[in-house]
Amino acid sequence: MKAFAQADRFVSEVEGKKLRPAYVFVGDEVFFRKRFREAILEHLVPNDLRDFSFFEFDLAETDLTEILDRARTPSLMAPFQVFFVRGVKTLFGRGSNHEKLSAIEEYCKNPNPDALVVLVADHISIPADARRMDMTDKERYERIRETMGSFCGIVELARVEESEAVRWVTEYCTTRGVKIEPDGARELVDALGGDMMMISNELEKLILYVGEKKRITLGDVETMVLAAKQRSLYELTDAISAKDRVRALEILDAILSTGDGEEAAIGHLYMLAKTFRQMLVILERNVRDQRALWAALWQGFRVPPFAAEDVIRQARRYKSKRELTSGIRLIAKADLALRSNPPSKRLVLEKLILDLTAEPRPESEWMQNELPV
Repeated sequence: MKAFAQADRFVSEVEGKKLRPAYVFVGDEVFFRKRFREAILEHLVPNDLRDFSFFEFDLAETDLTEILDRARTPSLMAPFQVFFVRGVKTLFGRGSNHEKLSAIEEYCKNPNPDALVVLVADHISIPADARRMDMTDKERYERIRETMGSFCGIVELARVEESEAVRWVTEYCTTRGVKIEPDGARELVDALGGDMMMISNELEKLILYVGEKKRITLGDVETMVLAAKQRSLYELTDAISAKDRVRALEILDAILSTGDGEEAAIGHLYMLAKTFRQMLVILERNVRDQRALWAALWQGFRVPPFAAEDVIRQARRYKSKRELTSGIRLIAKADLALRSNPPSKRLVLEKLILDLTAEPRPESEWMQNELPV
């Protein structure tokens, strides 16, 4: 469990207070960032002094020099200070950034021993398999390692393999005195697309749900996680397939206004993409009833029984496979936008809904725009 092993190492450094002056958190996995933040607050920042000890900045709004000056200055109110600094992307923008990077290096050579600076590079996405990292993200990561790796601690916040996520779910349940069925753990991870933040949040709800029973079954997962999330998802795809833009935006707003809101945006996109792929298979194989549906969709790619008729009906609203493949491309584009640290995830999702509910282009226009001349 590589991602978890690295996370455990950093947490142990925090607990033992064997810290470097500055760290760079590279990656957009919210689960690990939250875990690190909680460990830092627990072990380094007293509750009653949090207002004087813990500070958050964004380099897009606050000058780096000002942040480093504050880090150098001992506090009269708190024994230790922590500075979380987002917007690392700005350190590698156009023009020369040598001066900014040199300022960080200079601070690390002569730091305030009672301060910790954490630079957050969440504009980079690190997949579970690093070999599949996007070329742009790979170049950005290498640049950070080459320029800051010699004086800052580099901590990866990478995505987690589904097998690792399943193991974590099982082990976490054990620490809470709860047993989860293997099928239930796999279904939880699969349903939420391996999004560790969503998985951990839903697991907490499941533990509360089973209560004194102290056992989570596959049925519990389907009842508490899949039904709630997938019913709202299928309501959304129903509005999208019907080209009902107003209803689709209202359902999206309801989804984002409950639970984890925008933090779960990537998980919502994963499930939306999965449904569009299912509809594509349904259309390709001319599925008309549930019996044919179970034969067409393989294990791990099937829809829940309550949604079978709905998905078949929604798929048949599309006139061609081209419409569905175009929708899948739009979702992939939105996923890339979400992983690029946009100002508003909600706006990315709303634009996607507008695009998905637009009337399809005429075949002649599509041929002209899509085919090479």
